[in-house]
Amino acid sequence: MFEDTYKTIKAPSQGVYKEKGSKFMAFAFPVTTETEVKSHLDSLRKQYYDARHHCYAYILSPDKAAYRINDDGEPSSTAGRPIYGQLQSYDLTNILIVVVRYFGGVKLGVPGLINAYRTAAKDAIENAVIIEKNITEVYNLRFDYSAMNSVMKILKDENLPQSNQNFELECSLDFAVRQSASTRVCDEFIKLKNVKLTLLRVE
Repeated sequence: MFEDTYKTIKAPSQGVYKEKGSKFMAFAFPVTTETEVKSHLDSLRKQYYDARHHCYAYILSPDKAAYRINDDGEPSSTAGRPIYGQLQSYDLTNILIVVVRYFGGVKLGVPGLINAYRTAAKDAIENAVIIEKNITEVYNLRFDYSAMNSVMKILKDENLPQSNQNFELECSLDFAVRQSASTRVCDEFIKLKNVKLTLLRVE
């Protein structure tokens, strides 16, 4: 069976874990780009400027190809990796979790840190609404005006959402199609004369 779905969170959520005076506040965000990741990180660093650490992990894209882990000054692999491990455990993508730590004066040791960051991240995920989304491919379609009726019939029959329409001498538009149907739909367009298809992105 061809899998063309992925799991992410519906909206931002929070979690918390406390141990020996240290407070670990976890913030989970749905994200699709590194620009969004940076924006959330900058915002949290400003809001919690007096915190000792802002550790995080994120995974992007339906195939989970892009990810990053950051310990932000904690001992190597004691913060970012346990957070990342929770994202993997729940099979999530297009998600960022940042754990902000306020140091309580007592060192927790490596096992204690791993447990704290993992538990805080887990709490944020469990407080979130996990949703399943279809993987879609977005294409640009260019065609002669003479092919308009044929192109519009396929778009209507397949119920494909469109954007960026431009109907001049050479017409163009973007459309989105569920990945599992993309090969079949693209073949229909390719059969038409004077039609050019370009894959823009997968989301």
